[in-house]
Amino acid sequence: MESIVTFFQEEPIVPFTLLLAVILTVPLIFKRLGLPELVGLLAAGIVLGPNGLNLLQSDSKVIALLSDIGLVYLMFVAGLEIDIQQFRITRNRSIGFGSLTFAVPMVTGIILGRAFGFGWNASILIGSLLASHTLLAYPIISRLGVVKNEAVTVTIGATIFTDIGALLVLAVCVGIHAGDFTTLNLITLLGSLILYSLAVLFGFDWVGRRFFKQSGDEEGNQFLFVLLSVFLAALGAQLIGVEKIIGAFLAGLAVNDVVGESPVKEKVIFVGSVLFIPIFFIDMGLLINVPAFIKTLTSFTLTLAIVLSLIGSKFVAALLAKLAYRYSWQEMVAMWSLSLPQVAATLAATLVGYKAGLLTEEILNSVIVLMLVTATLGPIITARSAVGLKLPAEELALDAMPLGNHATSQHPFTIVVPVSNPSTQKNLIEMAALLAKQAQGRIVPLAIALGHTQSPTEELTGAFTQGQDLVQRAAELSREYGIEAQPLVRIDNNVAQGVSLASLEQDAQLIVMGWGDQTSLRTWLFGNMIDNVLWASHCTVAVTRLLDSPHKIQRVLAVIETVTTQAVPVLQFSQLLAAQNQANVTLLHVCTPLTPAAQVTWLQEQLTAMAAQVGLPEATPVWVVSSEDVAKVVLGLESDFDLVVLRFISRRTSAGGLAISDLLTPIIENLEGSVVLLGEPHH
Repeated sequence: MESIVTFFQEEPIVPFTLLLAVILTVPLIFKRLGLPELVGLLAAGIVLGPNGLNLLQSDSKVIALLSDIGLVYLMFVAGLEIDIQQFRITRNRSIGFGSLTFAVPMVTGIILGRAFGFGWNASILIGSLLASHTLLAYPIISRLGVVKNEAVTVTIGATIFTDIGALLVLAVCVGIHAGDFTTLNLITLLGSLILYSLAVLFGFDWVGRRFFKQSGDEEGNQFLFVLLSVFLAALGAQLIGVEKIIGAFLAGLAVNDVVGESPVKEKVIFVGSVLFIPIFFIDMGLLINVPAFIKTLTSFTLTLAIVLSLIGSKFVAALLAKLAYRYSWQEMVAMWSLSLPQVAATLAATLVGYKAGLLTEEILNSVIVLMLVTATLGPIITARSAVGLKLPAEELALDAMPLGNHATSQHPFTIVVPVSNPSTQKNLIEMAALLAKQAQGRIVPLAIALGHTQSPTEELTGAFTQGQDLVQRAAELSREYGIEAQPLVRIDNNVAQGVSLASLEQDAQLIVMGWGDQTSLRTWLFGNMIDNVLWASHCTVAVTRLLDSPHKIQRVLAVIETVTTQAVPVLQFSQLLAAQNQANVTLLHVCTPLTPAAQVTWLQEQLTAMAAQVGLPEATPVWVVSSEDVAKVVLGLESDFDLVVLRFISRRTSAGGLAISDLLTPIIENLEGSVVLLGEPHH
């Protein structure tokens, strides 16, 4: 028995195995209970730590290493997820609101720290903890389609200012706390930090652009480059005497433009979201002393003061921005709620300050309570306040429709149809023919013959001949449906790249491709050929799984995720198909249960107007359903329709990279009927 205990205590793989088991099971259990997954990870750390079963120790080499990686990853993702393009649009106002939502909580925190007997250095650090914010509610505003509202854009851009400011204060405070810190040392540190920041922001961006250009579609090497950038930046920060989380955050900002909204970005975030960042939160649980935590909650004066100071100071900052920029009360509340959650930078800085001995255990416990309160309260208020925020006029104008450039003598409406399987191409060509006939366009059946310059001639010839047979058969099918086809065979060493380049050469408005049996969660998370085409294409892509002849489609369910121009491809595709088939289209939008009745009416009116603009009949049913579970609503209605049309939704993290938010996965995995997934160009 003793040998088994010794084995579990000394074998390094044991704690790693335990961590994996916790990450796999605990968040799922807490999600089913309706509790935040973060709470589950913290609770697991408490149970498995010194105050519980004593199976994990925060100071063990394995956990210390993995938690450090998680901490670095957390701050890197925080930088990577900031929308630089949005910041550039409203730069001045973002800096203005960033200054307000940083300075007001900062001053409030300093006053609070001094009132509770903390020294100036600790009080300034407490103030900086309240000054940053995490865009925890981004998935909500994205789903509501109000990201382009100026007040929302300004708040998103302000994140850069608040996070950088908070991390700079952390660097100075920790440096001063280390002792022997003169004015000269302070000037030297700030100078080094400025030069280092410029080197990371501009140097990594410059190198990254060239590396990505040279590496082409080699996602594995691009993935490794991004990881190397993160940890090099973290090491560089330590070399100049500041915390590694500052380097990680700067690295996220530096490679932000380089990776864009690409599959590489998703893979980088995915690795952190499912492994390293959860380990960081478990380690936070290991540090919690249960008796001390209970004491903090029972004598809750400091905790309550911190929570109320944060909520109040962020409200004042949003109010000042409202007065300065003449925003509406609704926009002010949205700005306030978006800037409330304190997760990524706040937790990271708190942990650093605690381990450096600058912050007390009571502050650590209070910040954990602050995180739980604001991470719950912020998104709830956002869900209520952001519905129906006004958008710029151009956002609601549907003049430049992705599928709207119908036939002209110079540029006929062109549909590229990649074909690879003779048994499934009939429905593909039939669908393309229906759309092309309605749009007075043409079809380009496309076969990609895989090969490269070093391939044997016989192999290339065989692949090319096979491709010719496929496209000729497709052309014959097209003629049967009354549409002339222009078959094309292209030799390429990458199918996705070949499809994307051929569609560009043909000036295509639409790519219609088959789905196959690639509906597993693993496929969606790690990507595949279809995913790569969706990301690389210059035009709209329709990925189809058709269980019957498209001519038989009479009832179409068009799922509208956001009531903005992002919905246009779904509306237009549905309109083209319905007009040719004389079919009926029903529009479905799922809003949050907290949406007021007046906003539901507004959403219905907006969808009705958009439907009319794309040519759908006035009597087109518009359903706005209140539910937290979009997938459940769609799957419940599936049996009443012949086809479900959805928009490809980019996966985005929440909680600073803790979990992937993907609305499509449960729908795609459980839909049993015919479905079309529409992806929009990303550049």
